[in-house]
Amino acid sequence: MAVTSAQQDGPEHARSRREHLTTTTEQGRFCVAGCSCGWRGPARRARSQARTDAEAHRAGA
Repeated sequence: MAVTSAQQDGPEHARSRREHLTTTTEQGRFCVAGCSCGWRGPARRARSQARTDAEAHRAGA
């Protein structure tokens, strides 16, 4: 199961920045968050924690 979400920015968003499109991927008993910029979060047993990792990455990007 993969969940995708994109960062929302207003029209003043500089187009030179890469958009951060995050996904979560199941790997056996674990779930991993990843981003289109190449970032990858730690493997988590809780899907909710992997989604939280992705949200934190996008907020700090």
